[in-house]
Amino acid sequence: MSTSFVKDQDLYKKVIETISKAKNFVWIGTADIKDLHVHYKGKVISFLEVLDQLAKNKIEIRLLHAKDPGENFRRSFDKFPTLWKSMERQLCPRVHFKIIIIDGKLAYAGSANLTGAGLGIKSENTRNFENGFITDDIDLLEQIMNQFDEVWMGKFCNLCKRKDYCKDPIIQ
Repeated sequence: MSTSFVKDQDLYKKVIETISKAKNFVWIGTADIKDLHVHYKGKVISFLEVLDQLAKNKIEIRLLHAKDPGENFRRSFDKFPTLWKSMERQLCPRVHFKIIIIDGKLAYAGSANLTGAGLGIKSENTRNFENGFITDDIDLLEQIMNQFDEVWMGKFCNLCKRKDYCKDPIIQ
């Protein structure tokens, strides 16, 4: 078992490239989400196309994010009907963590949102300064997955003091 500190461009290589190899599920938690682009099979594509390919291969995808994505994301998302029919999505304005869990075997937790400047292919001169860690340590994975799952299942909704800002409550 190992845990590694990752930063900047290494995040892209160790997190985004690994997602395309998922066998069972990918859970993504992010405060901000944009139509980031990635290198995939020799070309540059929307990350949504990578997720769409996973969906076509029956990989479960959960996306938990804090605010509505921008117009570019929505326009790109509409191009992938398999993805929007199969991906589970929740909106919680209190989500600020950045978590990616792959197959319950590998997790990223850190500062990078699911944006081009955070985890996309922006050059080192235009990307954000980000960091986090990647782990396959069972104890850490369990804690990260539990936090994601508690929010996903609406554990905090009934006592939340931000309901006025929640456009699509997890628990009504």
